[in-house]
Amino acid sequence: MTLYGVGLGPGDAGLVTVRGKAVLESADVVYSPGRLSKTVATEHVPESRIGDLSFPMTRDPEKLRSAWKEAAAAVAPRAREGEVAFVTLGDPNVYSTFGHLRRTMETFHPDVETEIVPGVSAVTAFTTALGVEVDAGAGLALREAAGGASPTGPDRMILFKVTDAPATHEGLVAADYDVTYGRRLYMEQGETLVTDDPTEVAERDYYTLAYAEKRGLEKDRGAEHGDGVPSDD
Repeated sequence: MTLYGVGLGPGDAGLVTVRGKAVLESADVVYSPGRLSKTVATEHVPESRIGDLSFPMTRDPEKLRSAWKEAAAAVAPRAREGEVAFVTLGDPNVYSTFGHLRRTMETFHPDVETEIVPGVSAVTAFTTALGVEVDAGAGLALREAAGGASPTGPDRMILFKVTDAPATHEGLVAADYDVTYGRRLYMEQGETLVTDDPTEVAERDYYTLAYAEKRGLEKDRGAEHGDGVPSDD
């Protein structure tokens, strides 16, 4: 049978895809790695079908490997007998915990079939939440900015895990970027906040991202004058 990695989207139960909802409703058991993803999942399946998996709050690679091995050992028998889902916020292949489980399953339980069900990722959802338009032909880089990091270089960046916004902001402004921050976008848990003031998101929160754009960047408006590439949309 099958282990499904199901992307729940950015946190709003209404943004789970039609395919994701169908898999959750048909799965014999749905595993969740955390409280937030469990809250979204239980909007679509009864809590009685939510499986328990525990993971240590640590960066110790040995302890993490052991935890994922134990999780895979618990999931594998159920996946051999029926359909099992492992849910994760966003998309299962973008900064996701599901990647750890998938690799562990491939190593220790290669007979278990795995299927990915994509979810709405913050990589795309942030544009609407922050009111940002990424023009046709524009480049957009994905970076991590934990601990006050200020990655620079690309003209446009989406930064994840902004856990020290003031420090990150200082480095980006010095590199001539305009920055907008978004906290808990589309999440039903906690306060959603969009701001260009880093002090408003100074308190550490894993679910804070930022959009950074070089000042004075030329906007490609060719499509508005009939110069763009035709689209099927």
